[in-house]
Amino acid sequence: MKTRYLVSTLLGALVLLADAGFPRAAPAAAQPPVVVELFTSQGCNSCPPADAFLGELAQRPDVLALAFHVDYWNYIGWSDIFGKPWATARQRGYQDSLHLRYVYTPEMVVNGEAESVGSDKSAIEGMISAAEAKASPRPSLALHWLPSGALAVDIGEGQSPPDEPATIWLVGFDNPHTTPVLKGENEGKTLTDYQAVRSYRRIGAWAGWSMELMVPPDQAKALGDGGVAVLVQAQGTGPILTAARIGVPGG
Repeated sequence: MKTRYLVSTLLGALVLLADAGFPRAAPAAAQPPVVVELFTSQGCNSCPPADAFLGELAQRPDVLALAFHVDYWNYIGWSDIFGKPWATARQRGYQDSLHLRYVYTPEMVVNGEAESVGSDKSAIEGMISAAEAKASPRPSLALHWLPSGALAVDIGEGQSPPDEPATIWLVGFDNPHTTPVLKGENEGKTLTDYQAVRSYRRIGAWAGWSMELMVPPDQAKALGDGGVAVLVQAQGTGPILTAARIGVPGG
């Protein structure tokens, strides 16, 4: 009995140690979340309803909601504190891949395959449902933190796009922020932004075989305070083949 008690106690201690500093690995889901990207700006007076809707979507486990703040509204008088040139470049990539005449805010893009005005809830909900009903094989994707603080990205085998290897994007996003806007179209308002993307870069390419990528600790710790996501996407801004997210250590 003493031996059994000792083993039980040791196992319990190990579990506590494992949970002490790092979130568990992102669990393997039956199907990856639907990625909803909002292209928005604090300088756009039609964007707050779409921002609020993205906040609702961010609560859903079947949706990965990301807010890319563009910089082309800054000239009106208020520079969006989250606005980045690479967010504008990503939206222009969708303009090409989705054959759109122009870019605009607020725009939501669903799984890289469909888009609509970001405040049109019924249209976006329909696109999310259509994406979830789409029966296409997707490679497995798992994220987990190592004790060193590095982020491991594991992608399984699958059918890669026929034209070129898929791009692997690493995305860091923040917890909600509130910002008093002092100038521009939203002057006098206090805006709440959800899951604003703070870091975004290509970390590799996937050509159909299983692989593991490692994000070093010094790079991983600066990704965002709300969470980290990985997107495997055809042609850079084409259809998203799979996606996963994970919380940040201590978050």
